[in-house]
Amino acid sequence: MLNRIERILVACNRWLLILLLLAMACIVFANVVLRYTTGDSIVWAEEVARHLMIWGTFLGAGLVLRFGGHVAIDNLHQAVSTRAARWLRTVVVVGIGIFCLVMTYFSILYVWATRFQTTAATDIPISFIYVAMPVGFLLMFVHLLFIVRGYITDGSYIESGEMDAEAAASL
Repeated sequence: MLNRIERILVACNRWLLILLLLAMACIVFANVVLRYTTGDSIVWAEEVARHLMIWGTFLGAGLVLRFGGHVAIDNLHQAVSTRAARWLRTVVVVGIGIFCLVMTYFSILYVWATRFQTTAATDIPISFIYVAMPVGFLLMFVHLLFIVRGYITDGSYIESGEMDAEAAASL
């Protein structure tokens, strides 16, 4: 049951990222073509592309963590004994978990503080864009929970035929 939930979460997360990147690329491409062919541009294109990039960044951070794509210095893990390395990885996981939860809390406060501000071109509440922060940090925490056992015991991340650490880092 938990594996099924995990697969569904990862698939939804990946497809949402694909759709966000596709929409952003189409909007930017259309804006560039219009600018060079007609001299005019879409008024809201730059703003919407930026907002899609914000959402993509926060939604993609959990997948990057899952596949080991974040910057990490693992020399110390390899230089110490297996027991010390497990202890060190436990400290790292606890630190990342606390960071994600604290950032989720404070980003909720930030979203609440910006609920009456609107964007310039599209006039939508800025809190709709900034809600990507708590969603992203909470999603990163969930992905951390899915990889925690394998990471602590042997320093491994989730293996995938489609995704490795370098491909995840390029998200």
